[in-house]
Amino acid sequence: MKFFGLLVLSLFLYLQAPVHACENIIVIDNGKMIAGACRENFALPLIEPELIDPVKFKQFEMYVSKKIEQPPVNAKISVNGMIIPEKKGWKLNKHIFAEQFYRSFYSKDTNVIEAAKIAVYPRVDSELLSQIGIKRIGQYVTYYRTTKKARANNISRAAEAIDNYVIFPGEIFSFNKVVGKRTEARGYMKAPEIVKGNLIEGVGGGICQVSSTLFNAVDSSGMKILERYSHSKTVPYVPPGRDATVSWYGPDFVFINNYNQPVLIKAMAANGRLTVILYSSEAIDHSPRHVPNITKDEALKS
Repeated sequence: MKFFGLLVLSLFLYLQAPVHACENIIVIDNGKMIAGACRENFALPLIEPELIDPVKFKQFEMYVSKKIEQPPVNAKISVNGMIIPEKKGWKLNKHIFAEQFYRSFYSKDTNVIEAAKIAVYPRVDSELLSQIGIKRIGQYVTYYRTTKKARANNISRAAEAIDNYVIFPGEIFSFNKVVGKRTEARGYMKAPEIVKGNLIEGVGGGICQVSSTLFNAVDSSGMKILERYSHSKTVPYVPPGRDATVSWYGPDFVFINNYNQPVLIKAMAANGRLTVILYSSEAIDHSPRHVPNITKDEALKS
């Protein structure tokens, strides 16, 4: 009876204890880790022969994965037209890592495991950019007041988010998905925005000018618009009915690259001028459209 009580107490303490990777396991930059010293921390208690606790191992695997994980970086075109090369990333090879860890655990003669990595290549490389950053297939320009600093900041951040984005043939582009949630933590600020016909303060106010400018550039290129909504009242930066309102929990601007060549978005906001240009390769056979515009004076008079 006494033994049974100790067993219950041991199990209770084990279940209540926080599950965490052994603290003296060190992951070094080159991917090597010290594992042998902490072998006992991965064994299920009160079980012979020793078995690996799958919960603790999974958490350790996630810990190592986060240490090794390095996302790839796409190639991009700088403001002066130069191609900045891509960088490949890395992730943990979980299958090989598990084999290495189990072998080390049961052999008890290996203290160092070199965690196997897998290269992760970017979706856009220098060669692709050199081919598609040639032919201009669409363009649109709008204007904004630089004195409205919060709004100007939001326009700049949203433009940066879509700049150098490549849409492959048959790929669908979602403004909300590419730009992401507009939060203060991500650098967006409170600025006036239109909600149900009323002008209110909201984080990210002003980014609809970016989505609207993109819409007109896309429309001028002849790509197919899948989803686009207008504001509940007229906006000053585009002609009536030529806007594209977006909201994280509401409307989105979505289009598809219906051409047989990739399309590159270049977007830049500076000195009160927002420019979106679409590029592709010389091989593209596109159907451009004329879209109306308004002058800088008209855009800023309100």
